[in-house]
Amino acid sequence: MSERNTLARSLHDLGMGAWFGGSLMGAVGLNGVAREWEDAKAGDRIASIGWAKWTPVNGVAIAAHLAGAVSLLASNFYRVEHQRGVGASSAIKTILTGAALAATAYSRVLGKKLEMATSSDPGKSAAAQDHPVSVEDAERQLRWAQWSIPVLTGALTVVSALQGEQQKPVEQKMGMLRKAAAPGTLTRAAGPRSAPRRRPAGRPGRPGRTRRGSPSAPASA
Repeated sequence: MSERNTLARSLHDLGMGAWFGGSLMGAVGLNGVAREWEDAKAGDRIASIGWAKWTPVNGVAIAAHLAGAVSLLASNFYRVEHQRGVGASSAIKTILTGAALAATAYSRVLGKKLEMATSSDPGKSAAAQDHPVSVEDAERQLRWAQWSIPVLTGALTVVSALQGEQQKPVEQKMGMLRKAAAPGTLTRAAGPRSAPRRRPAGRPGRPGRTRRGSPSAPASA
């Protein structure tokens, strides 16, 4: 395409990079340090505070990524409709984005419960007990949810790289030609073949004319 999308692409890439990198650092570094803490309850509290501090920044990163993604989709909507493979990659990217958003939101809900459970405030600790998920189940589910975020956002990065390759001029030309030619090719292949034209029997040449060298017709009496 001739027009540039520098701002949209920057928001898309920076937001996704922060989303992926922050979640991976938290799952590996922050949770790893908390597990090695002498007091397990204190370690969980430190990890919860760390994740809570990161949440506003992560929210800004997610919003930037979504804004850039929507803008890029609108700018390339013609390619989504007419270039083979772009529609499929866009659908996969949408599904991965929704799954990553759901995992991020669920992680925050579970983290909030653990934050209240490990709080020194008796009121918050009592409120955590009213949560439908127990503290032990919340810890186990939180680990899975926190690890699913970098996996999903990493897959998003791979799909975005694929879409970057699909945007090359050669890929655009070949993809559009393939999608445009696919229905016509099937129609031509299924069409009936016309039979060769045959001359009527007993009429080797044109009527009223005699070939040179052939015997003449008998004269009338």
